[in-house]
Amino acid sequence: MPNNQKNNDDIGRIFLGIDPGTHRLGYGAVVFKRGKFGLIKQGVLEIKNKGYTPGQLIDIYDTVSSLIDEISPDEVAVEKLFFSKNQTTAMTVAEARGVILLAAAKKSIKISEFTPNTVKQSVSGYGSADKKSVLKMISIILGLKDFKPIDDASDALAIAITAALLGRY
Repeated sequence: MPNNQKNNDDIGRIFLGIDPGTHRLGYGAVVFKRGKFGLIKQGVLEIKNKGYTPGQLIDIYDTVSSLIDEISPDEVAVEKLFFSKNQTTAMTVAEARGVILLAAAKKSIKISEFTPNTVKQSVSGYGSADKKSVLKMISIILGLKDFKPIDDASDALAIAITAALLGRY
């Protein structure tokens, strides 16, 4: 095997979770190796163009493409939309999701999509868990004490962990 080709047995599989939004995107990258998780990176990406414009979609694409290049995930997982009372918000988030999916697809990376309830069920064991319960389980799963990421990043980590857990079966 060439030296520059990664061996998943040695480094594990890398999962990048993304919580889509139009003004900021939560992201969380984890490695899953031999039944254990490790945190690679997490945070929130602020989108430069404020107000909803076509330029904002370009910013989302460029930002996510750069993140994918930096992390080199084996899989990108994105939260599916749930029906919202605010249809305008739902439509703009759907467009952002499409751009995120495009960024991953253009790099030939496996894509997974999960509903919020599936993510909560996978991480906490309860599909209607609140954010505090999900964060507590993320902290336990990743072995981190006093872990307090921004909500969007926490959601993205839960999405990445779900991809790893459900991808095993």
